[in-house]
Amino acid sequence: MSLLLVTTALSVVMLLVLTSLADSKVAGVREWGQANAIAVIALLLFATRGVVPDLLSIEVANVLMLLTVSLMYAGFRRHLGLPVPWRLLAAGSLAAFAGVVYFHVVHPALGLRVVAVSVYHAAICFAIHASLPRVADGRLRYPNAFTRTAAFLLGLGHAGRGAFYALDAYGSVSLLAPDVANLVFFAIGTLALPALSLGAVMLANARVLTDTAYAAEHDHLTGAPSRRAFFEIAERELARARRHGGGLGLLLLDADHFKRINDTYGHGVGDEVLRDLVRRAGDVVRKIDYFARLGGEEFGVLLPDANHQTAQAVAERLRAALDRSQPQRSAEGGVPYTVSIGLAMLDRGEDFAGLMRRADAALYAAKDAGRNQVVCAPTATPVEQQQPGGAKVIRLRR
Repeated sequence: MSLLLVTTALSVVMLLVLTSLADSKVAGVREWGQANAIAVIALLLFATRGVVPDLLSIEVANVLMLLTVSLMYAGFRRHLGLPVPWRLLAAGSLAAFAGVVYFHVVHPALGLRVVAVSVYHAAICFAIHASLPRVADGRLRYPNAFTRTAAFLLGLGHAGRGAFYALDAYGSVSLLAPDVANLVFFAIGTLALPALSLGAVMLANARVLTDTAYAAEHDHLTGAPSRRAFFEIAERELARARRHGGGLGLLLLDADHFKRINDTYGHGVGDEVLRDLVRRAGDVVRKIDYFARLGGEEFGVLLPDANHQTAQAVAERLRAALDRSQPQRSAEGGVPYTVSIGLAMLDRGEDFAGLMRRADAALYAAKDAGRNQVVCAPTATPVEQQQPGGAKVIRLRR
């Protein structure tokens, strides 16, 4: 009775916690909340055994608990973006419930009744364990590890519980007998839901934190990293470049005549241009480079461990990939656009603000020179170089 009441209280607490996460739009929270709400009713019916009719404290209570564990499994599947095998769950729970009814009404055998329920609970716990992936790092690592381990151990516990009561199916089995085995197996049966619910809450909370961090670090329109995230990475790369003496380049690029695109085609088309720009840029920059949207139609590319030649090659490759004005590319659809790029390499003793200023000046120089060009940061006398494809790369020497 104490275990039942404690478990009921824990289910109420988990229900309240999950209810507080209902507005988070985390998949699975609804099913987990429903499972705990149903469990409260089932546990109270179990606790009233001998007071209310057996139909309520046995058949109804057991069918509610079978529904509870099915909903818990469905919640984990939905949380992971996996399909829920509703037909399989319905068939398994109906088979277990049929066993409860048969071994209570038709052929009374308490041990086999426990076996019927334990087999289904064990299968659900093992299925939850199998569904959850291994996560090596990040916020989801510990919640996943906890839930996987708890589900596996609970599956073993339910399997052992079923085997224990199967050995004495027709003997003097009593779930309320004051012995160690009954206490252990009764605890496994009653505390399984709170343990799985705790894992569910941990997973939901980790997902909320992950989604919040992603929203803060990424632009909602294009999915590119945000200005804030860009500057955080830039400070780390700047410190690393100073420690190890490596090169650090910065590209600032701007969609040419973007206001004209918005005015001519509408802001929806302008948004699609920005998304297209981000998609194409992601295919061009190196894996170690960091590309971000800094605001409006301006983007930045951080080039760690790059010398001047490497940075210039990346810049020209990026400019060419984003030159959507060529006639041969009209078949691809979309609005034609080009970009201008300013390139600056980190000077000794320079801070990131200074690097940004020089790259920004180079970007304006590229626009003043006719756009769809790369300008390498800023010097007194420009020297023009003709590049393949007709675009100019202007190198400004000190």
